[in-house]
Amino acid sequence: MKRHRWSKHRSGAAIGFAWAVLLLLLPGCTGQNPGSEPISKPHHVVRLEYWTPFSGGDNQFMTEMVERFNKEHPEIQVVQKNSRLDDYYSRLKTAVLSGNAPDVAIVHSTIMPQFVQNGYVEKLTMEAKDLGIDWKRFNPNILRSVLYEDDYYGVPLDTHALVMYYNKDWLSEAGVLDEAGRPIIQKGPDGFKSFLEQIRRRVPADIAPLAQPSTRIDSVWLWWSLYNQLTDGGQFYSEDGTEAVFNNPAALKALSFVNDLYKDKLIPSDINDAFQLFYDGKAAVLITGMWGTGAFEKAEGLQFGVVPVPTIYDYPAVWGDSHNLSIPKKRGMTEEKREAVLTFANWIVGHGDMWAEAGHVPSMTELTRSEMFNRLEYRSDYAATANYVAYWPRNAKQWSINERIISEFERMIYGYQTPEEALDAAVKKINADLRK
Repeated sequence: MKRHRWSKHRSGAAIGFAWAVLLLLLPGCTGQNPGSEPISKPHHVVRLEYWTPFSGGDNQFMTEMVERFNKEHPEIQVVQKNSRLDDYYSRLKTAVLSGNAPDVAIVHSTIMPQFVQNGYVEKLTMEAKDLGIDWKRFNPNILRSVLYEDDYYGVPLDTHALVMYYNKDWLSEAGVLDEAGRPIIQKGPDGFKSFLEQIRRRVPADIAPLAQPSTRIDSVWLWWSLYNQLTDGGQFYSEDGTEAVFNNPAALKALSFVNDLYKDKLIPSDINDAFQLFYDGKAAVLITGMWGTGAFEKAEGLQFGVVPVPTIYDYPAVWGDSHNLSIPKKRGMTEEKREAVLTFANWIVGHGDMWAEAGHVPSMTELTRSEMFNRLEYRSDYAATANYVAYWPRNAKQWSINERIISEFERMIYGYQTPEEALDAAVKKINADLRK
């Protein structure tokens, strides 16, 4: 009996010791101060690689949005990798072709035709619907830029179109600022020229009436805007899409107006960085993308305003593009990751009022009516621009085709050819490219 009682006692001690060890190993029972809350961590984390081509303020705002998403969604962690736009798409295409694409990437609407035609991005229609992405909540004009034969290939984040910035001090000195602080511009091309001429007469000689670069794509954007204002949808290609046809009277009228602004020195010669010129208070007017708003707000001493690009001709129209969140084709893309990508995309576009701080117009119509968006200065002044953005036509080579136009317009600006010769030369070279 003694032996039995001793064995029972030893067995009870062993059980007690085992329970003590188990309790020590339980979460929250070791290494925590009394009263501290246990750290909750998800059992399984889906990690997403996200590629973006943003720079400056855009990169800063997107980084902040990703960090907030990650904080609110511990089960999904997004790693953002940013590249320069110059080589972004060549890197993205290489990654797709090698099977090493990111899980989600920004794709501009202009280059989307190439990505759709070549199968570089996935259809999102059914999966997005299953996860509660309601396409009816998006601005119809923006949404059309990702719709191909009833399928969506990206979740639109924004539109970023041309707007007109103006320096209130210089316009006031020139007498072309009204009591509400908005520019006084008479209708038509002559009215716009008269507006710039009055500025030139009354402000110091070193102030640009209108700042536009002498090189790069800015003059092309302005021409495309005015061409669409003349025709309510400027025709770029023939009906069958096999050849460029924009060497026509309406396109020539728009380009001649742009060329006159340079030739008459209303846009001073040899401007390299028009953006910086306006930022430094050395330009009265600047026509550029709405992405400038967030940067100009930080310019010390700059009193500026912003309005839509004036409707100089018959129809409201302006060049613009959109950033879209797309899923690149890749090996090993699981349903779990696809669902996580769409959850992320839905959250990002649903917080477009945060993205609007950079200056863009959110893709979701309801956000442009939100209190947060309308608390931001300037944005509501040009939000309606989203309704009449003139996107580039859909052609798989459009991104490179635009380089052809830039080259010919630069030769025109420097006086080596007339507007008519510039259009003819661009069309001839583009048609040669299309036949390759």
